[in-house]
Amino acid sequence: MERKKKLPQLLDMFQQEEKYRSNIVTWKTIEPKDAKTAPFPEDVSPVLREALLNRGINELYTHQASAYKEATDGHSFVAVTPTASGKTLCYNLPVLDTILKDPSSRALYLFPTKALAQDQKSEINELIDEMEVDLKGYTYDGDTSPTIRQIVRKAGHIVMTNPDMLHSAILPHHTKWVSLFENLKVIVIDELHTYRGVFGSHVANVIRRLKRICSFYGSNPIFICTSATIANPKELAEELTGEAVTLINNNGAPTGRKHFVLYNPPVVNQALNIRRSATLEARNIAVELLRNNIQTIVFARSRVRVEILLTYLQQLEQRELGPRSIMGYRGGYLPKQRREIEQGLRSGKIKGVVSTNALELGVDIGQLQACVLTGYPGTIASTWQQAGRAGRRQDESVVFVVASSSPLDQYMITHPDYFFERNPEEARVNPNNLIILVDHVKCAAYELPFKQGDTFGGEDVEDVLEFLTEEQLLHHRADRWFWMNDAFPAHNVSLRSASQENVVIIDQTTAANVKVIGEMDRFSAMTLLHEEAIYLHQGVQYQVELLDYEEKKAWVREVDVDYYTDANLAVQLKVLEEDQHDQLSHTTATYGEVMVNAMATIFKKIKFETHENIGSGPIHLPEEELHTNACWFEFPESFVQTMGENRLEEGLLGLGNVLRNVAPLFVMCDVSDLHVTPQIKAIHSNKPTIFFYDRYPGGIGLSERVYQELGLILKEAESIVVGCECESGCPSCVGVSGETGENSKHTARYLLEYLRGEHSDVTEG
Repeated sequence: MERKKKLPQLLDMFQQEEKYRSNIVTWKTIEPKDAKTAPFPEDVSPVLREALLNRGINELYTHQASAYKEATDGHSFVAVTPTASGKTLCYNLPVLDTILKDPSSRALYLFPTKALAQDQKSEINELIDEMEVDLKGYTYDGDTSPTIRQIVRKAGHIVMTNPDMLHSAILPHHTKWVSLFENLKVIVIDELHTYRGVFGSHVANVIRRLKRICSFYGSNPIFICTSATIANPKELAEELTGEAVTLINNNGAPTGRKHFVLYNPPVVNQALNIRRSATLEARNIAVELLRNNIQTIVFARSRVRVEILLTYLQQLEQRELGPRSIMGYRGGYLPKQRREIEQGLRSGKIKGVVSTNALELGVDIGQLQACVLTGYPGTIASTWQQAGRAGRRQDESVVFVVASSSPLDQYMITHPDYFFERNPEEARVNPNNLIILVDHVKCAAYELPFKQGDTFGGEDVEDVLEFLTEEQLLHHRADRWFWMNDAFPAHNVSLRSASQENVVIIDQTTAANVKVIGEMDRFSAMTLLHEEAIYLHQGVQYQVELLDYEEKKAWVREVDVDYYTDANLAVQLKVLEEDQHDQLSHTTATYGEVMVNAMATIFKKIKFETHENIGSGPIHLPEEELHTNACWFEFPESFVQTMGENRLEEGLLGLGNVLRNVAPLFVMCDVSDLHVTPQIKAIHSNKPTIFFYDRYPGGIGLSERVYQELGLILKEAESIVVGCECESGCPSCVGVSGETGENSKHTARYLLEYLRGEHSDVTEG
């Protein structure tokens, strides 16, 4: 039997074997770093110091020492260090020390996911057991049993929960949590960088409600935030907490040697510049690693990709690795299943895991040696987060970033300096998005009446209170506003999306065992759970037999087919209001409000391995309406006559394709958060126009950021189109010429040159 290679031998093999070597664009080795430490502070409680010494911690990293000092001085702070750098001690040390010195003190820990809260609970309880003191740390989430809930409310020194639970189960019932709110000294917000976009805007409002209740009970806690590397951690922490915070970024943790390999699959069609599938290349790399017993995590951009990769890798499992050694992990799996996978990774029983960014956060999954990213994750911050899952214990590790054919991936892979030298992106929130703000003012009024002159997170909300009074949700008496509706507002407000309902997925393969296997938001359900869609779950294929859109249920049955499905959205767009204008050299950028009507129209069946289209079908679902913000720019009306409608449409479609992929580089968001829609005749102006809009009701500031950076975005788009080696369009620039038209690349390039002022009219070209 062939001997297993160790990681250094495997790395040599990747550098020597032609089939891998020829596709490696950049191989960067980040050298190991020694620890920078500081002595234990004198005033740490002796029993806590003893417990840490017993666990081999006899000094602190510099960032942990700074964190302890800020907290004991009563200052809020945000600690920003890479993955696996001992961030947990930045808050556990001051919190435990505070409670040991004053046993009536309480702390509230907020984690973005239940998995993280469970993980941290085991860690802190090990430390408490070591100290042999009467100190209680509990998680409080949807899985907590009713009997334990009472104990947590009365006696929990540290309550670990997530924003959803705080929003819907703790704040509305604050009268049951008096001992927590009266004695609350510290609020910990872990993984701060995840609170951006819609979720972050909701959470900022939940924190406003939390502070209002603390103030009512006479407490004034400090905030301790921890974050992965982003460009604006201090600004984000201040927007979320409404407090001044100190930035701690003097990372003292040691790191092992890490190899970063940027890998571009080979071109398989020269004329169209189409590359071999990133999914298949990622599979081949993962197979080499797993076959040699290198514990590996493979990240994929979407649920569908996770399940496709899992299907491929489980074939290897059946042949060589033994059952249940490769698992999938993503949102939509049920909690028990996720706990088992985390445990299997820590113990080493599970050799490989294929995950969406659900495992990007700091859940302890032990010591992985290799990480394979299928496609660029969309932001520099996410890439470093995912890469940090390998080599968590100062050992040598390797990260492969396998590019897809998309313009964004191709730009990243051919501009390694952009990745290695540029700051990570900024995280944006918009707590005053009117739709989100109104929802939380309702929740806040239910919790405590508003008095005349009260602000909400510093915002004057009297107009909102008057509006809610007119809607007969509030009652205005003397100088107060009281909640007067029977309904319980927090139940109807979802923090995770601006739409409030999820579709439940029900497996009816066995009549005697019909069960819920997952859930999905309504907007995604239009394209992933329509009838006849192939839904993938833990590598098993299900066909959607019925989607009851009204009742929010999808009924699925297990099938075995050699294809997956992909759906198209048709979009109509109307401008409602123009708020800002900015003159660029040959066009005007405009920012304002729009109404979007989206409808899923047809789906395609795409064969595994070859990824060819083998059939299609219609989708019969109602139209979804979205009132949001957008940025747009236009071309002269004369372009339609001079170029001809067909040619201009091809150019706009091609340009839209590049911009859809480039804009997320400048706005910290996923490609799916910001939509790009070209129109040959915009309804409001009759001019050829390209719109960028936020895919969330009311907008969350993404298109506003595009408006501010439009000149730069257009410049990058031009460098991609000009630099691409294809003849008439390919997936790496304007899209495949067969889908966007024969002239799309030439015309898109012409339009970009016009915007820069190279062509004064359109008669040429």
